[in-house]
Amino acid sequence: MTTSTGAFLGINAVFHDSAAALVVDGRVVAAAEEERFSRRKHAKDPVPFSAWELPVLSARWCLAEAGLEPSELDGVGYSFDPALAVPRPDDPFDPMRIDYARRAPGFLAEALPGLDEQRVRFVEHHVAHAASAGLAGPWRDAAVLVADGRGERHSHLVGRYTDGELEILARQELPDSLGLVYESLTAHLGFRRSSDEFKVMALASYGEPRFLPEVREAVHGTGDGGFHARVPDWNRWASSWDALGAWAPEHADLAASVQAALEESLLDVATWLHERTGERRLVMAGGTLLNCVANSRIWRESPFEEIWVQPAAGDSGTALGSALALARERGRTADGDLGATLGRGWSDAELADALRTAHIPFTTPDDLADQVADVLAADGVVAWFDGRSEFGPRALGHRSLIADPRGDGNLDRLNAIKGRERFRPVAPMVLDDRAREIFTGGPLPSPYMLFVHDVAPHWRERIPTVTHVDGTARVQTVERDTPVGALLKAFDERTGVPVVVNTSLNTAGRPMVDDPRDALELFGSAPVDVLVLGPHLVRRAHVFEEDR
Repeated sequence: MTTSTGAFLGINAVFHDSAAALVVDGRVVAAAEEERFSRRKHAKDPVPFSAWELPVLSARWCLAEAGLEPSELDGVGYSFDPALAVPRPDDPFDPMRIDYARRAPGFLAEALPGLDEQRVRFVEHHVAHAASAGLAGPWRDAAVLVADGRGERHSHLVGRYTDGELEILARQELPDSLGLVYESLTAHLGFRRSSDEFKVMALASYGEPRFLPEVREAVHGTGDGGFHARVPDWNRWASSWDALGAWAPEHADLAASVQAALEESLLDVATWLHERTGERRLVMAGGTLLNCVANSRIWRESPFEEIWVQPAAGDSGTALGSALALARERGRTADGDLGATLGRGWSDAELADALRTAHIPFTTPDDLADQVADVLAADGVVAWFDGRSEFGPRALGHRSLIADPRGDGNLDRLNAIKGRERFRPVAPMVLDDRAREIFTGGPLPSPYMLFVHDVAPHWRERIPTVTHVDGTARVQTVERDTPVGALLKAFDERTGVPVVVNTSLNTAGRPMVDDPRDALELFGSAPVDVLVLGPHLVRRAHVFEEDR
């Protein structure tokens, strides 16, 4: 056990994506989503109100990572203030949710023995989102834009951070909510609300925004830092779609129309915010800002010169933001871009022990990147598990499925492995010093896969797997001096292509792989050719036979 001053735990357990984060002396020690421990995606299955489940497993891990006991915490931030909340008349669970939040300090004290419940503080939901960007981002002075489905009584916040202090300039009152409009469309199209919104964004690329003039009546910016956003009658344009069947053109056109209205509304807000603040830089958070197509339009068309989006922009990030907000009150602040690799990690020896316990043959090659690059160049699929896991929804080369981007059939192949819809795109990882020759129209470097870029025309035929139907790609840039950077370099030497496919290491309906056991389970059940666990390499039997 260590003694520390300025230890703050952050908790999100309100709408979805329960998570915990720990800040000690201004440094983020750990952050993780509860789903990675419980194996319930978004920590809300099988029933909606289990989304409120306290992130006990992730909180305990955060404390263990720092060698702290609950009694040593200086404060706990809970990213929702029930005193400010107004129940929504269309949500029968809302009164229970608010009452649950009110009781959260006592629940936390029971779950974390030794914790003084008087040290639990409520942090306003959108303030927690803002702190996750403004206090965890690369700049101490910046404008901040938060947008999601809802907080206590608002659906967005805009303001600015000056030397780490937040000034709120505008909020949008409910029921107007860009996030709730998008969630409603997600459900109408047969997907899971508060879970599958990214599928709507992908589907939009297959359509034309022919309903945009009518959709604008329901969704538009108001020129004052806010917006009008009410859920319309979707059947006016397209009937409800069973996601197990085939989508029709009108569904894609509706998705494209709503996506365009969302982009226009956010751009209107960002333009107003720049006029009010004069800041060159903008940081963003909130589940709506996981929409990388909208982010890219803000980057291209708003007056801001630089934009940074919180990697865990969704509600899990409010755990980090609430801890940082309390730390800031005590004069403890983080320095610089905190990154996304804040989750669990294992030593090389622990990974080897996991393989031996499972009686799985493996090697520990000196030339790991070369051997894996050979598998990729031969059109193999690799399960890649390396370092600490990502905090947030994007696989960033630590818990990834990796493949050759050159094969015409690899998109369908990967979507079949993961059990997902055929229209879903997969993303490219690219060496950061080669990115500009292949990708344009978005910020580079782009380490968190939160923007889309245009694929240069002469590259589209070379990397068809990662080129979406509209000629774009959701890019992640990678530095050469990382394990996955070494892999990209080795693959480039073999193929002349400094790009590989990267998609999250999971199968349909399951959270991203987090620990070695999860990785071994996936490798045992999915048609993956090679598993990388840190420096260790596991090949399927047929691969061994081909090597003999």
